[in-house]
Amino acid sequence: MKFVDEALIDVAAGHGGAGCVSFRREKFVPFGGPNGGDGGRGGSVWARADRNLNTLVDYRYARRHEARNGEPGRGSDQFGAAGADVELRMPVGTIVRDAETDAVVAELLEHDQRAMLAKGGDGGFGNLHFKSSTNRAPRQKTPGWPGEARKLRLELRVLADVGLLGMPNAGKSTLIAAVSNARPRIADYPFTTLHPHLGVVRVGPEQSFVVADIPGLIEGASEGAGLGHQFLRHLQRTRLLLHIVDAAPFDEGVDPVAQVRAIVAELKKHDAALAAKPRWLVFNKIDMLPVDERERRLKGYLRRLRWTGPWFAISALAREGLQPLLDKAYEQIAAARHEAPPPDPRFAQSADEDGTAA
Repeated sequence: MKFVDEALIDVAAGHGGAGCVSFRREKFVPFGGPNGGDGGRGGSVWARADRNLNTLVDYRYARRHEARNGEPGRGSDQFGAAGADVELRMPVGTIVRDAETDAVVAELLEHDQRAMLAKGGDGGFGNLHFKSSTNRAPRQKTPGWPGEARKLRLELRVLADVGLLGMPNAGKSTLIAAVSNARPRIADYPFTTLHPHLGVVRVGPEQSFVVADIPGLIEGASEGAGLGHQFLRHLQRTRLLLHIVDAAPFDEGVDPVAQVRAIVAELKKHDAALAAKPRWLVFNKIDMLPVDERERRLKGYLRRLRWTGPWFAISALAREGLQPLLDKAYEQIAAARHEAPPPDPRFAQSADEDGTAA
């Protein structure tokens, strides 16, 4: 199935039915009085989160969603039937925005969570409503109220605890395949990953966390180079970023330190709140380095970066050094889960990077 994380849709709630003007007319009942019923309420448009969905592809092609109008009132005190609601199922993690004002209409963070996108109009009053001691034969009625109509932008941000970040071919896909059941495409050319992948990492019988792998970033992504910043939104709900660094690049002219600094610069250009998240350095492909040179080369990278935060040396392909990384990551996630939820990046104030940043 094609992965789609953005869509533009039009929703329209149903109009309320009009009220009715009617009088009771029966034999031997000379003054029956008004009996016109009210119109029915128009149907509303709702969004419901569904954990079985992981893409917005259905809304890329079906863009218009309308609820039914309410039925008009009838005589004999009959009220019109309400219009049927429309329920749109969306992946968990979907943000619904008003396309014109960019205001957030709904944010679906839990399975089966519902949110109203467009409210149906109320039904009009029949002449039964206007009966009084001084107005015994009213001929007034009101039309139904119109339903809401809006143009909405859907934006999917996957829900994950840990996000993998790095240059193309740094080994992010190999890592998520090694620690979870996710099976992304893995090849020896850049931009093998074209859309985010999620994997569940099980550390113990009841200990697990979710990892998100996104396409690699390159220098100049903010200007549209490579795949740009298109998928960075999927890291904004994570609690920890693992910055995967190719410790043994195939091209001798490639400098891992320069690559780390380029990624940090792109993060700052995209979102200061995302750049301020906890970030650990993970040097991958250490099996490609001679054993007697590993420590000297890695410490040289750290010294040039002036890095004082956590760092790990692994080989995702050889399954080397993975368990200490997973154990520490779970400890970080478990501690964060007991704290307040991470601030929404849409409302977070810009924060400068601390001294541990590259």
